[in-house]
Amino acid sequence: MFDFDSIHDRQAWSSTKWVRYQDRDVIPLWIADMDFPVAPAIREALTAYAQHANFGYRSLPRDLPQLLVDDHRRRYGWAVDPRWIVWLPGLVLGLNLAVKACTAPGERVISFSPVYPPFLQAPALQGRQLVDVPLRPTNAAGTVHAIDFDLLEEAVRPAAGADGSVPPATRLLLLCHPHNPIGRVFTRDELERLAAFCERHDLLVCSDEVHCDLILDGHTAHHPFARVMAERSPELLARTITLHGPGKTYNVAGLGIAWAIIPDAMLRRRFRAAMQKLVPDPCACSYSALQAVFTSGEPWRQALLAQLRANRDRVSAALERMGLAHSHPEVTYLTWIDARALAAEVGNAAAWFEQHGVGLSDGAEFGRPGYLRLNFAAPRALLDEALQRMENAIAAHRQAAPHASGEPA
Repeated sequence: MFDFDSIHDRQAWSSTKWVRYQDRDVIPLWIADMDFPVAPAIREALTAYAQHANFGYRSLPRDLPQLLVDDHRRRYGWAVDPRWIVWLPGLVLGLNLAVKACTAPGERVISFSPVYPPFLQAPALQGRQLVDVPLRPTNAAGTVHAIDFDLLEEAVRPAAGADGSVPPATRLLLLCHPHNPIGRVFTRDELERLAAFCERHDLLVCSDEVHCDLILDGHTAHHPFARVMAERSPELLARTITLHGPGKTYNVAGLGIAWAIIPDAMLRRRFRAAMQKLVPDPCACSYSALQAVFTSGEPWRQALLAQLRANRDRVSAALERMGLAHSHPEVTYLTWIDARALAAEVGNAAAWFEQHGVGLSDGAEFGRPGYLRLNFAAPRALLDEALQRMENAIAAHRQAAPHASGEPA
């Protein structure tokens, strides 16, 4: 019914994912962008908008906030007030606005690494201090992680300086939920413990939940962190900013539409003030795309999830053959790979695989040198070719290694 197999030439439209390797024989599996065409409902909505042929200023469609409210009630059991919604042209922008709105210059912002690079970059960009609390590996390879609550407690209240100076206050937690790149959906118990931590230390929370509609295993549910906070205590809802958008699930990141859900009126005013009339409205055509997502996108999403589950399993099987430890993600289309041993032999593992025809994300960008992130949202033939190139490269390297060290083959 839906096409996840055709391979399209995306370079003709200057796709960021593909243009990086223009005129090179490299299959890109790096940026979180799917090589699938959008849902037919979105294509039809955008076609109708284009045929209307008027691209002037466009106001928010009257029905769109209620469509979002209905979607969140149905999907997550969360009653969102339409007044809480702040529309945005992107989520990285939302992270930076949250840092600016919730903290004063020099104050401290907590995040967990490894993590999507803007979480590590936003505090410094806004003149704040990053407190990086590493996630705790729960397996030997370091590809499965949990929140290290003991380390978190130590990090939130730093000791006074040697001269007796008082350290800057810690004001904000940036949460990636579900987590990119480790592919985990935090459990309800973890979230409740984190909510208690935020209450105890008087923290605001910005939770980026853009991957939450890509949970691959049906038994796992997404719990919006704001809802968890509110269920602990209604007053805690005022401490939350939730970021979301259709970009990852429906492959429309280039259309530029997202939203922040900010229940507290004062915090919402601070967030809007941080925008300072410098932030544009979402792209006019993106409103039509989002209307189609809410009204007609679900059948395509379900078919996508089935395709991603199959692709994830193909990737895991191939990485097992290669001897590379890796995550088996519960959510989204990103596999986290431990390539530290390989990197010790070949240097930068991302650059080495690129030389062998596959473009992966370098774990150093996420705070973990020696790791890699692989995007498996691609037609099966393209994905299989990329995996075969990786297998061939590793096999050739291992065959040559004994000779390089003077040992018999």
